[in-house]
Amino acid sequence: MTVMFCDMKGFTSLSEGVTPRGLVKIMNLYLSTMSEPIDAQRGIIDKYIGDAIMAYWGPPFVEETEQAALAASAALDMIGRVAQLRKELPELLGVRAIPTDCDIRIGIATGEALVGSIGSEFMMSYTVMGDTVNLASRLEGANKVYGCRCLISEATAAASADAIELREIDRLVVVGQTQPQTVFEIMAKKGELTLQQTLLRQHYVEGLAAYRERRWDDAARAFAAGLEAVPGDGPSMVLMARVEAYSETPPPADWDGAWHLEHK
Repeated sequence: MTVMFCDMKGFTSLSEGVTPRGLVKIMNLYLSTMSEPIDAQRGIIDKYIGDAIMAYWGPPFVEETEQAALAASAALDMIGRVAQLRKELPELLGVRAIPTDCDIRIGIATGEALVGSIGSEFMMSYTVMGDTVNLASRLEGANKVYGCRCLISEATAAASADAIELREIDRLVVVGQTQPQTVFEIMAKKGELTLQQTLLRQHYVEGLAAYRERRWDDAARAFAAGLEAVPGDGPSMVLMARVEAYSETPPPADWDGAWHLEHK
């Protein structure tokens, strides 16, 4: 299966500043806006968990060869709707601006999952469980660390590479797992990268290679060049800060280049 988690950035601070009726309006608009691309790409919405959306793709609903590309396409559409959502929320509430700049975070993972009717004698639901589901949830949260919107697993990247432009971000050990996972960012549909995105990816690839080889000066130059192409790029700023720290205090001799996440 391919599993997606989507969360609204800044939901807690946003909910503190509006009335209960206003919060219901926000949630209805947000969940409808973000659920439509999932449905259009033949995904199954498993549940809403507060402001989070859990969805999945896989047999018997879609072919195994299609699932990752469909999920990635849905994520791109969801990201593309953020600007309109930011415009509609103040109009919905009748205010000039909302208290926080709303955004979304998406995590997607592909792999084996337990699928079926799961629950208790009081309630059952058809859902998916397992390491793949946990990884998707952790990748959604990892966007906070890297300042990006959508991180996907290596398996998802491999299965969707023909349809989606991707950027390798890092090797991560997420909470609850022991093995590093190579994670990628969804950038655009195939062949639709802007010149700035193309330059950013090229410099980031160079910086990441130098970073893993402990060539700190080369890595810093590459990440700085990426930031010239796309100022404010979250992953470039994060890796730049790591390079500066490692220049002062190098990692241990057995360092494998993986970053260990300490929080969900």
